[in-house]
Amino acid sequence: MLQSKISSYLASMRKHQPIPVTVALWDGSQIPLGPESNVRISVRSASAARFLLNPSLDSLGQGYVEGHLDVDGRIDEVFQVAESLARHSDGEPSRGRRPLGPIARAIGLASHSRKSDRRAIEHHYDVSNAFYALWLDPQMVYSCAYFSDASVDLASAQTAKLEHICRKIRIAPGQTLLDIGCGWGALAMHAARHHGARVVGITLSNRQFELARERVNQAGLSEQVEIRLQDYRDLTETEAFDRITSVGMFEHVGLNRLGDYFSIVHRLLKPDGVTLNHGITSSDVEHREVGLGAGSFIDRYVFPDGELPHVSLAIKELSASGLELVDVESLRRHYALTLRHWSDAFEHQLEQLESIAGTQRSRVWRVYLAGCAHAFAQGWINVYQLLAVKGASGSNPLPLTRDFMYLDR
Repeated sequence: MLQSKISSYLASMRKHQPIPVTVALWDGSQIPLGPESNVRISVRSASAARFLLNPSLDSLGQGYVEGHLDVDGRIDEVFQVAESLARHSDGEPSRGRRPLGPIARAIGLASHSRKSDRRAIEHHYDVSNAFYALWLDPQMVYSCAYFSDASVDLASAQTAKLEHICRKIRIAPGQTLLDIGCGWGALAMHAARHHGARVVGITLSNRQFELARERVNQAGLSEQVEIRLQDYRDLTETEAFDRITSVGMFEHVGLNRLGDYFSIVHRLLKPDGVTLNHGITSSDVEHREVGLGAGSFIDRYVFPDGELPHVSLAIKELSASGLELVDVESLRRHYALTLRHWSDAFEHQLEQLESIAGTQRSRVWRVYLAGCAHAFAQGWINVYQLLAVKGASGSNPLPLTRDFMYLDR
């Protein structure tokens, strides 16, 4: 009886909007939903059929991650099929205020306190350094790369991004740089090695902290670079920096805390200092989650505390803190390319990644990386670099034009 109902539902879906996928049911029957395709979804049991009824990207992702559904085919094509299935159910990309997800509710992440933010970072980043090393570039830069054209390899594009940031902030020998959310230390080491900066990098991830310190020591940069396991809110009143960068970190701050965040950046920056904030933003001006259930999936499995502001809110709060915005650059297309590189590398190393992190977590990351590549390519989300200064009486330490960002490139 259930098999008959599912077959009828899938047949109606095929009639309404053909989708290039074959659904294999638990009894061995196969139902094509459209033209011949290399994508196949296997429903492992009768109870698993619920994930295909009125599907969303969240329910389909959950069914796959939890092992109720299996998929065959290129992961980017699988995601495109999943989007088509979700659109059939939803009609249009739904957008709504994101309810606090199950993980966030369970571990109390709504407040964005020091404790909850640390736990969220641990959930995402402290999988294993070896896990990330298998699909990131050799420097382990876990943020959007910068491509001069689409043919550039990922390692070169990541180095170009580090240099692009250093040029934008005009870091000079002997100047102090604070890197908030320093990851595995790539930007801190680049600024020290190539620009003579004295750098403090801070992170909430124990794994990142340990490896970043090790890399700094191995590079012979320990006199120039200090890596700390520290919350940005705990930097003392007496510390001040010529330059401050924050790359891929403010997504964790929380919408209600953006004002406090930029105020702290302003306080820590010396007069005539320069700061750059590089972060993912919502494409929705009301800061609502990505539709079709994608935001709920990310909240459930990947970033249990993540909140994406529209760039207009980030600019508003940055400006309200007393910083002067001088340059805005969207890197959306660059991030789509970056994520394709990451997703491809992940697919090539899938067996080894499963041995490190287990099947379930590896499935989460397969969906997440391919889904984010698609989301950036489609403009569902964006990423911006906001360059700002702390001028004194109208002063501005940067040149009149943007030429300094690109000369001798």
